[in-house]
Amino acid sequence: MANTSSRTLKLLSLLQTHRHWPGLELADRLGVSERTLRRDVDRLRELGYPVSAARGTDGGYQLAPGAVLPPLLLDDEEAVALAVGIGDAAQSGIAGMEDASLRALTKVVRVLPPRLRARVDALRAMTVSAAASGPVVAAGVLTAVAQACRDEERLRFGYTSRGCAPTEREVEPHRVVALGGRWYLVAYDLDRRDWRSFRLDRLTGPTATGARFRPRMLPAEDAVAFVQAASGTPAPYTVEALVHAPSAQVRQVVGQWGTIEPLDQDSCRLTMTSTSLDWPTQALGNVGVDFEVLGPPEFAAHVQEWGARFLRATRAPE
Repeated sequence: MANTSSRTLKLLSLLQTHRHWPGLELADRLGVSERTLRRDVDRLRELGYPVSAARGTDGGYQLAPGAVLPPLLLDDEEAVALAVGIGDAAQSGIAGMEDASLRALTKVVRVLPPRLRARVDALRAMTVSAAASGPVVAAGVLTAVAQACRDEERLRFGYTSRGCAPTEREVEPHRVVALGGRWYLVAYDLDRRDWRSFRLDRLTGPTATGARFRPRMLPAEDAVAFVQAASGTPAPYTVEALVHAPSAQVRQVVGQWGTIEPLDQDSCRLTMTSTSLDWPTQALGNVGVDFEVLGPPEFAAHVQEWGARFLRATRAPE
């Protein structure tokens, strides 16, 4: 029984990682026969997970949007709150948070009934969040684009560049990037025969065409570097400091905006990532204890500049 339960969980996890699984490939990944696979799929359906099946040479399985929530023990209000919260976390600017949050948001939104998806989009559009400081992107747009990137499937959408009329685009999507409070799609534009970055808040009606493609070589180190070059966004700094205070005290001030590594009872290492050096300087000042800058050199110079400015402000006028 335990083996069956663990296999069912693995099947669910696999169904959440791809839009469509051929039956033979899915059975092979699970190490079972196709007959056993069908029984496991039926077990998921009994639990409330909407797994659709297609017959024929292109047949297979996929996790479809359902009429009811799967048994995550969440009611409607909790499910909406979870999706909105994950969406804000994905746009928080916290290093390493964007990709994980986007994967989680994709999984949650895919199994939400349409009525709850509409509530998620409406709530995010009408809510001001300190974490999501940039334009709000509908959860449906975000997840549709992310899934097309993951499945290496051509994507068609409407796009409005600044000061231009709306156009229809068909692209080979590469990656979704969160940068500077905004979401971008890095893709190869088939009409323009070149790589482009698209702001998701200017993108409408993303639809996967069903046509697969072979990934091209991106003309940059990675997708983040491509967007930075295209938009003129500066590369973020990774700031490190030795703080002479207990980690719990530092965490109360810095919260989720930094990584805190305890060194002993009275000191810790604080790491923050930001495109601006002002924020980590202010955060360290708010802790109210002595600290030592470990890097980078630009941050040490920035702290010295702030210190000199404050000293000048305390001088008595002549």
